[in-house]
Amino acid sequence: MNKYLVEFIGTFFLVLTIGMVVIDAPNSPAAPAGTAPIAIGSILMVMIYAGGHISGAHYNPAVTLGVCMRGKCEYKDMIPYMASQILGAVLAGVVIKYFKAGATITAISHNAPASLLVEVLFTFALVFVVLNVATLDSKSGNSFYGLAIGFTVTAGAYAVGSISGGAFNPAVAIGISFLGLSSWGDIWIYLVGNFAGAILAALTFKMINKNEA
Repeated sequence: MNKYLVEFIGTFFLVLTIGMVVIDAPNSPAAPAGTAPIAIGSILMVMIYAGGHISGAHYNPAVTLGVCMRGKCEYKDMIPYMASQILGAVLAGVVIKYFKAGATITAISHNAPASLLVEVLFTFALVFVVLNVATLDSKSGNSFYGLAIGFTVTAGAYAVGSISGGAFNPAVAIGISFLGLSSWGDIWIYLVGNFAGAILAALTFKMINKNEA
């Protein structure tokens, strides 16, 4: 049960930070231009260090899928992990709506092919990094895994955030849709893109690391 609680907490603070830094409201302004990806990558990094020893600190259904395919998370935990992550994202959305009351929010206008492609690519990058820095026996106990994963999200947000919103995470996608930052009609872009990227990353990892159990 503790690991599901940690997944809830980590995802809650990730989505809370996203909403608080990107939504501009009369009494709660957005973060200064260009700084939001740093805050988002930083909260992910510190929550990974906080919860990694308990749950693996996925905070992302796509990461959970990739780690299950890798064999470092039991499939029986996959649905409870994802449910905890989504619940954390939705509760964060409720809290954000309270703090950002009065905000005028405009949904992202997606170019579906472009948004889908960048979500696949950078979710692949994120899950590939997670598998290589946090699941290899040869890197067990390393001190850089949280930093590597957090900076992957930061880099992705800077690189393609203007195209897709830079979710790379189905729970984040649900959170931003709940907030109105993206239309519910476009959520398929994130779900298809994120899970496809995770599957490709897990398959690539297995191909490259054939000697890993």
